[in-house]
Amino acid sequence: MNASAKSNAVHRFVGIPTAPPDSILGLTEAFLADKNPSKMNLSVGVYKDASGQTPILKCVKEAERRLIENEATKGYLSIDGLPDYREQVRSLVFGDSLDAGRVAILQTPGGTGALRVAADFIVAQLSPTRIWMPSPTWANHPAIFAAAGLASETYRYLGSDRTSFDLAGMLEDLSEKTKPGDAVLLHACCHNPTGVDPTPEDWKAIAKTVAERQLIPLIDFAYQGFGDGIEQDKTGLNTILEAVDEAIVCNSFSKNFGLYSERVGSVCLIAADAETTKAAHSQLKTIVRTNYSNPPRHGGAIVATVLQDAELTKLWQQEVDEMRERIDALRQQFVETMKNTGSGHDFSFLLKQKGMFSFSGLTPMQVDELKSKHGIYIVGSGRINVAGMSEDKMDSLCQAVASVL
Repeated sequence: MNASAKSNAVHRFVGIPTAPPDSILGLTEAFLADKNPSKMNLSVGVYKDASGQTPILKCVKEAERRLIENEATKGYLSIDGLPDYREQVRSLVFGDSLDAGRVAILQTPGGTGALRVAADFIVAQLSPTRIWMPSPTWANHPAIFAAAGLASETYRYLGSDRTSFDLAGMLEDLSEKTKPGDAVLLHACCHNPTGVDPTPEDWKAIAKTVAERQLIPLIDFAYQGFGDGIEQDKTGLNTILEAVDEAIVCNSFSKNFGLYSERVGSVCLIAADAETTKAAHSQLKTIVRTNYSNPPRHGGAIVATVLQDAELTKLWQQEVDEMRERIDALRQQFVETMKNTGSGHDFSFLLKQKGMFSFSGLTPMQVDELKSKHGIYIVGSGRINVAGMSEDKMDSLCQAVASVL
């Protein structure tokens, strides 16, 4: 193209508006640019150790060593991922509770990828299904569903005190507002962003309502092991699957394996019989093929290597226990330290919450003041990533929180 023709070209990209920063990841960008030497990032859901680093688990290091020594190819995986990985997901998530022929499992790029594949499947195969989400839920859930063209509604989850679970409100909304065939998003454990989970008895009531209303559960299982334990955190999932024949489970190994950057997850579809499962599996593969074609190898191979080896599995379970116990200790330390500030604000409700996150009750104005005056970054909703706290910075954190109350 000559200079004259190029100068007369119409620039279609001119005028594209700048998108607002992500409500969570955008805070990390601001945090990195902050010059405050005592800054603290409690926004993104990433586990950090006492030194403020996101560690690589010992079991992961050993698995990687073995993989590098024995790796023979960088060839493509199949559309649904590593067979060994998928078999280990089946064992870890479902155990012997389901006939293997009823479960289609695809390896995905993280839990986010799993949710998008699930949403695309619902739109393509089950339209005009709506999905009902808890209010509140993870900030990316509505965006993922909207991007897939999946209509969404919300059901009550938190009580009026904003610290307790509103079982009655949830059951009333699901009973009176949903239609048979609608999907319902459930957090299997460690509810994000609140840390408020149903009890085992609550799960029975939820499962009964889901079954009676003929809803399709979409279960987000991103924090297995961070609530009460690897097996204990399956209580809600197992209770739901005992009550229904069809469900979709999206799981992630970002947190419990520390594989944040490797993007390791899976989408698992449970059908009533093997023939239906096979058909659904083929449709899920079609969705993947037209999206990212096939998943990355390394992270899935790490998980498979660990879970196939008894000693590495034992080490992994110990490391998950250590992370969970440290998060619980940080939660306790925060509550006790806040008592000593003299603020008069009781944060003991945080001790009932589970997992990485706590719904602190801080207002958007207080959150903004923490950022601007103290370099402490918290999501605008008041969600705190407890796993990002530090034992030796707890006093300064609590003094800052007390100053904005």
